[in-house]
Amino acid sequence: MNTLIAIAGLGIICLIAEIFNLRKAIVPVTIIGLLAILGLNVSEYMELGLNTTNMDRSESFYNNMIVNNSYGMAFSGLFIVLTIFLVAMTPEFHKDHKAKLSDFVAIKLFLLTGAIAMVTFGNLAMFFLGIEVLSIALYVLAASNPKDLKSNEAGMKYFLMGAFASGIILFGIALIYGATGSFDVATIYSAVLSGDLPQWFFIGIVMLTIGLLFKIAAAPFHMWAPDVYEGSPALSTATMSTLAKVAAMASFFKLMSSLNHEVSGSYITIISVVAILSMTVGNLMALKQSSVKRMLAFSGISHAGFMLMVFFNPIATEGVLFYYAAAYALAGIAAFAVILYVTADKENEEIHNFNGLGKRNPLMAAVLTCALLSMAGIPIFSGFFAKLFLFTEVINTGHVAIVIIAVANSIISVGYYFKLILAMYTKDATEEAPAKVPMSYSIVAVLAIAINVAVGLYPDALLSLIK
Repeated sequence: MNTLIAIAGLGIICLIAEIFNLRKAIVPVTIIGLLAILGLNVSEYMELGLNTTNMDRSESFYNNMIVNNSYGMAFSGLFIVLTIFLVAMTPEFHKDHKAKLSDFVAIKLFLLTGAIAMVTFGNLAMFFLGIEVLSIALYVLAASNPKDLKSNEAGMKYFLMGAFASGIILFGIALIYGATGSFDVATIYSAVLSGDLPQWFFIGIVMLTIGLLFKIAAAPFHMWAPDVYEGSPALSTATMSTLAKVAAMASFFKLMSSLNHEVSGSYITIISVVAILSMTVGNLMALKQSSVKRMLAFSGISHAGFMLMVFFNPIATEGVLFYYAAAYALAGIAAFAVILYVTADKENEEIHNFNGLGKRNPLMAAVLTCALLSMAGIPIFSGFFAKLFLFTEVINTGHVAIVIIAVANSIISVGYYFKLILAMYTKDATEEAPAKVPMSYSIVAVLAIAINVAVGLYPDALLSLIK
């Protein structure tokens, strides 16, 4: 709870700093503040583990509106780390709009508060509040370049589609409230255990599922993602594909595992179909893309399909989901740091812009290569171990067929990732690259991929955080 309040306070401080013309201090103070809040989150996590003797390791606040447990606090820490990286790249990306720097930083901080509320909620009202705070911040970031027609289109399309999805989620919450008489997750869970629920409770669960599948851009609810990712400013796309996506997936998993004591066979069938569609459609469509942002959008759709496989064994895969989310998000941050550098003065993010990058800037080319290999699931990167642990748990449940499909899709994904890698190392540059890599981009790229590799070498460091 203290973490959530501190982040919201930091966002307000950013806005006040602009009033007193302290623009140069905004980003350093924000990063230092986020590091301090990360330390606070870690200390609360450690204190929770020492002070509680039950296996649940949870502590509730404000009549169970917020619940601190290992799941929520581990994901909160991941979100803070991702936000630090995103804030660090903000000044360079918005160097032509310095007067708006406080707005962009504050929006990312408020987005972070929404993400944390989405994984620490104990009440459906808090869950919906968190998802709306995150969504509204993303609508603004998508349309944050008013002079660009594509950015305007992306913001409007995202807003309209997101509003419909939020309406479906709210309708689902209303049906669940009507069936159980409460928004409190613990009370709803007790009502489910009693087994005496009207039919509209399950309709509410279906509507929640549909709305959240839109938020994670899983097929067939993915049609908005490629256009929005391509039209949005590149840093906004990085925010959507990393922080926003893993926050939506983490909240989806928590919500469904909190409201139901077991996953029914019919629900597993629905999730299986969506997971297979997401993996297959995402990978096959990514093969055809010439835009790096559209390619990564379809890649994100396929990864949403992989992450949905955690529903086959929810109890055993909490830690695996956290590990997978961290591996995917860190690789995405590293990749976008390089993309921001290469396409800084370009009108688009086409693959030909990366031709010859291996010779022009070996370090950034190596970072992007490592990030793509991690997403593809190649050892020694954490992306490989994330898929390995996930497939192992799913096989233990007897769902061998979907693991075979997932492995086949992992092989397909190598095709489009290597298309970009080959462009960097086998083709001659079509035009001059920016003379110098901005320090913020290079630091973020190297740090993100270094953490990705470290997590791959020492997976227990993350897997043990959620108990």
